[in-house]
Amino acid sequence: EEQLVESGGGLVQAGGSLRLSCTASGLSFDEYTIGWLRQAPGKVREGVACVSNRNGDTYYTDSVKGRFTISADGAKNTVYLQMSSLKPEDTAVYYCAAVLTGIPSSQYDYDYWGQGTQVTVSS
Repeated sequence: EEQLVESGGGLVQAGGSLRLSCTASGLSFDEYTIGWLRQAPGKVREGVACVSNRNGDTYYTDSVKGRFTISADGAKNTVYLQMSSLKPEDTAVYYCAAVLTGIPSSQYDYDYWGQGTQVTVSS
C-alpha cells in the first residue's frame, strides 16, 4: 500500500522555476530516503537529488547544484524539489522514489516509485 504521489510538473521557459512535490503514504516517512530521478529521451535515468529523512543528509548531481533544492516537510509527508534557473537540458520525466538505506548508489536501490511527472523547459 506504499504510495508516492507527485505533482508540479509542467511547461516552463528557460530561466524559470518549478516546484515538484512528492507525498508519501503507507510508509514511515522519517525512516526513508526520498530521491528525485529523471530520464530524458534516449538517456539513462539519473539521480538528481535525494534527502535522508533519518539524518538530513542530501545529495545533488553536479548539473543541478546551486539551482535545485530538495527539502522535506515531515508534517505533510512530502518532499519538494525546488527547481530554478531551468535549462532546456533539464527537460525529462521526473520520478520520486523511496528507500530505507542512506544515499542510494543507483536507481535499483529504490523500493517504491511515483508515477513520474513531465518537466519541459523551452528555449
